Amino acid sequence: MELNSYHHCFLLLLLSVTVIFPAAVTSIGVNYGQIGDNLPSPSDVVPLVKSIGATKVKLYDANPQILKAFANTGVEFIIGLGNEYLSKMKDPSKALIWIKQNLTPFIPATNITCITIGNEILALNDSSLTDNLLPAMQGVHSALITAGLSDQVSVTTAHSLSILQTSFPPSAGEFRSDLIDCLTPILEFHRKTDSPFLINAYPFFAYKGNPKEVPLEFVLFQPNQGIVDPATGFHYDNMLFAQIDAVYSALAAAGYKSLKVQISETGWPSKGDDDEVGATPENAKKYNGNLIKLMMGKKTKTPLKPNNDLSIYVFALFNENMKPGPTSERNYGLFKPDGTQAYSLGFTLNDVGKGASGGGGGGSSNSSSGGDSGVFGGERGKTPVLPVAPDSASTGYLAISLAPGKRKGQGAILSMVMSMLLARHLLL
Repeated sequence: MELNSYHHCFLLLLLSVTVIFPAAVTSIGVNYGQIGDNLPSPSDVVPLVKSIGATKVKLYDANPQILKAFANTGVEFIIGLGNEYLSKMKDPSKALIWIKQNLTPFIPATNITCITIGNEILALNDSSLTDNLLPAMQGVHSALITAGLSDQVSVTTAHSLSILQTSFPPSAGEFRSDLIDCLTPILEFHRKTDSPFLINAYPFFAYKGNPKEVPLEFVLFQPNQGIVDPATGFHYDNMLFAQIDAVYSALAAAGYKSLKVQISETGWPSKGDDDEVGATPENAKKYNGNLIKLMMGKKTKTPLKPNNDLSIYVFALFNENMKPGPTSERNYGLFKPDGTQAYSLGFTLNDVGKGASGGGGGGSSNSSSGGDSGVFGGERGKTPVLPVAPDSASTGYLAISLAPGKRKGQGAILSMVMSMLLARHLLL
């Protein structure tokens, strides 16, 4: 595409999306991946990020062109150090060199507030990476102290939800026993440095694994009867918020209930292979559109943590044509590389002004809260609770990252969910 027509395309896009998206969504961020050979220049990406109301961006590196392009925009950045850097970053002197090359030149013009060290390390079962993770986090934090930036820039790492051994019901959330020895000192690092605990959570994978048993409405923030946690009485009408509270429960069980959870990745693909059930533009529109509406509608708190505002990063900004793996991996983008929307998010600015929540709500209440009839109608007191039957997070209905041979027991959990939903329908 010629330069003039390319910029003309972007101008037309911006004129259209201003009707679709709000001016600002304070709690929504976006992952800006770059594994593609046809992506727009960083300067052209700035208005796209603003057009979807995102005020936060997460990178997987420290691309200087991107950081320079976003100078003086106010957009808050998380930058990344890839897994290949871990062995070097445990040396504070090498970490300081990296900071002086990749961070210092862009601050304060670009609002960089966090560095992620690696991605989903503990789920890789690579002892060399696992052994280097915490030392690398400590090395970078030490270098930030030396550079005088530790008060402005935190250090963390992003985890797969598969680090949970139990995720069902949410109150039974617990970390895997084989990871707790290496995870505990990482949690202590978060406590001492006041840095966020990042989780990548994808309800898509739970639906893909059992589309006949996982209610699609429950994963897409659509109107549904939801579930009730038997231990807390909290009501959940979407899977993502149940996943988040399972993580909070696991943190509490490990003795770190004060840590703040952020969702560093979540999203839904608009295209997939034949066996990737649910990967459609319509479902992607519902998942991401309803999620953004939830956040814009101020429904940014989970049942277990009513005083904590969520920070969620949608994956991803663009379809990335050079990503390996199944077709879905190349089709998570909100935008195509030419700057046009991959699909409409399905709402207008007027909808947002009215506080539309997409029919879901992340909402909850204790089932003993009196006359609140809830978003689905009927009396909350008549909502049956789930039987207490914790299951492995790698096999339960809240799972992501399902590995072959690790699904036994999933059918039992899903059957309980479906039985509960049927029971509630009969009662109402």
